[in-house]
Amino acid sequence: MARTVDAPTAPEKQMLSEQVYAQLRAAIMRGEYAPGDALKPQELSRQQGVSLAVVREALVRLVGEGLADRLTNRGFAVPAFSDHRWQQIGEARRAIEPVLLRMSIERGDVTWEGEVRAAHHRLARTPVYTPQDGEYYSEEWAEAHRVFHRTLLQGCGNPVLLETFDRMWVASELARRWSSHRNPERDGIEEHRRLEEAALARDPDTAADILIQHLTLTTAALADREA
Repeated sequence: MARTVDAPTAPEKQMLSEQVYAQLRAAIMRGEYAPGDALKPQELSRQQGVSLAVVREALVRLVGEGLADRLTNRGFAVPAFSDHRWQQIGEARRAIEPVLLRMSIERGDVTWEGEVRAAHHRLARTPVYTPQDGEYYSEEWAEAHRVFHRTLLQGCGNPVLLETFDRMWVASELARRWSSHRNPERDGIEEHRRLEEAALARDPDTAADILIQHLTLTTAALADREA
């Protein structure tokens, strides 16, 4: 008599979905999928050795983060350059993040100042590129970059606004990495140094202007590539 295989329990399914999500997210961020590439649930199910339901759950999560598109025929794909979402996200960040930065400069205490200094020191000392990452930013630098920007803003003391930043950051991370291909000569080190300097000098106008320029350059670089 054939032995039946028990269906995974809810916790097991959740764990499998988390694993598939993490693997797909990392592959997309490393550039293993080109812009517009299809993410086929059945194919991914076979590759990962998991059910279609597990794969779809992971893909829906990626859609929510802006790292995948759900197509009209119920398929999935890596976002394409022709999608103007990235410019829209850039516009949203330029509208919201300078406000949070001004609030941080106004409300941030000495502890916040120390955290900003530490985050910038880590960012400045982390290699932007490593051999295993090829033309893309290194994983370590990408995380140091995220921490620096979030630390600059977290002095605002408003968790709801910080959650908004977190969602926008994830949605724009892929676009930012793509833009790094376009302008490898960009002096990000100097941009971040000026940001730290203006924030710790408690100069909200200068800090906001620098941040807007910083965000605009990333959006413009992607627009150049899209053209």
